[in-house]
Amino acid sequence: MNYLIFLFSTSISNHFFFPSSHSTDFEVHRNWLAITHSLPINKWYVDETSQWTLDYPPFFAYFERMLAYVAYYVDKEMLNLHKLNYNTIATIYFQRCSVILMDFLYAIGVYRCLRVSNVPLKSQQYLATASLLLFNVGLLFIDHIHFQYNGFLFGILLLSISYMLEERYVLSAFIFAILLNFKHIFLYIAPAYAIYLLKFYCLAKGRNKFICITKLLVFGLIPFVISFAPFHNQMEQVLKRLFPFKRGLTHAYWAPNFWALYNVGDKVAAKLLGITTKTGPTTSSGLVKEFAPLVLPNITPRTTFVLTLLSMLPIMIKLLAYTPLRDAKATFLRAIVICSCSAFMFGWHVHEKAILMSLIPLCLLFHLYPTDAKHAFLLSVVGYFSLFPLLFETSLLVLRYALYLFYMFLMYGQMVRLYTPLRDYKTNLIENCYIYGFVLLPIYEHILSVNLNLHLSLPFLPLLLTSVYCALGVTYFFISYYLYTLGIKPVALFKSFTKIETTSKTKTKSKTRTQQINGDKVKLK
Repeated sequence: MNYLIFLFSTSISNHFFFPSSHSTDFEVHRNWLAITHSLPINKWYVDETSQWTLDYPPFFAYFERMLAYVAYYVDKEMLNLHKLNYNTIATIYFQRCSVILMDFLYAIGVYRCLRVSNVPLKSQQYLATASLLLFNVGLLFIDHIHFQYNGFLFGILLLSISYMLEERYVLSAFIFAILLNFKHIFLYIAPAYAIYLLKFYCLAKGRNKFICITKLLVFGLIPFVISFAPFHNQMEQVLKRLFPFKRGLTHAYWAPNFWALYNVGDKVAAKLLGITTKTGPTTSSGLVKEFAPLVLPNITPRTTFVLTLLSMLPIMIKLLAYTPLRDAKATFLRAIVICSCSAFMFGWHVHEKAILMSLIPLCLLFHLYPTDAKHAFLLSVVGYFSLFPLLFETSLLVLRYALYLFYMFLMYGQMVRLYTPLRDYKTNLIENCYIYGFVLLPIYEHILSVNLNLHLSLPFLPLLLTSVYCALGVTYFFISYYLYTLGIKPVALFKSFTKIETTSKTKTKSKTRTQQINGDKVKLK
């Protein structure tokens, strides 16, 4: 029944949003339709007729080419490369309908993940997880209002995860390789896949390591060969498009991550030191380009790459060396969440939409453990709110708040129904105060800013406040969930350090002390 409601609601919602204003991504994908239809394949990654050049991997370009065959019979003018910003009603309807069609794959992915998780079909656990995935407000915001094809891509990811949970390792790796050739941002979670396959497939007892590794290499490389073969003479150009490092550390709207806090820290330091802003645009001017900090060290792509890998290292070590078979699948899902969140926190030129890579896999853990459900709720409050700047049109304000609040109440209600007898799902005082603090952001943006004319003198301030406040929440989630996944209780850890510090001040250094941390005795001499 959930799936029928999903398909019906998706169709209705898209019909509702058809006449609404649309984002630049409409023109991006229309231009890609025109590129793949009008130009020979060796020109796809070279053409610069529009500023919206093709920068997705070849499989997505082939997908656009297939859509172009149908688009020709809807309105062939949308395939004209030189008709920039072409947005007739027929074009809008066609692109909206293509999103609806591709959402079927997402529904299939949800169904398979729940089926292999052995969740009873009519249980509260099934209802809760299916509802949160199928009616995901982030996908509604980004795909069906803003316009992209994330549901289709996450459908492929969920299919890959379902086969991994089903222990069909080679098929899972093959589908994941296909996904990477549709959108390379999923490289964020490749380390989790690599370590899990290494330990629980290649190094598993009774398996031939050489044969297993060979199978993974062959089936993992096949999609890349098919995808990139036509561009073997243009690999340098294609890679420049896929990894455009000249776009700068942060996007026009700062994704709520570590670098948003870093940018603010730089501005505060510059203000305190009396350093004036250099002539020209700055990091808060809303432009997509490289900017140098005024006070703090300049950050390079290499720096972000190293920080991202280092932040993933603890979960990779746990998955490889400290995860027994009975906990393997849950730890794998948590590793996906943490790897994607690590890349979101420290990656180069991260888009705010990338938070979905943590939010959607986290929903698969919602029905299993109350602490996972609590963290899913906390990140959802922050992550989906951080998408509001994508829906900035006045006509969408009431709609975006209504959909957001509905989804948050839905998630909280399901969490209460699943875990009422337990305490682990409940938020503490600090978390509650932070959540209630989100009320202040719309009050400033829609009331104070307008009435005090601050929207004229400080137009970027609402975006900055949203980014920074959400960045604090994402950072809190990242640290808290990481510690939980590693089996470290922050309160116990703090108490243990306090005890060690206190006892170290005494003169009885010769005695052996033991300290209890998470049930394990650690001897300190």
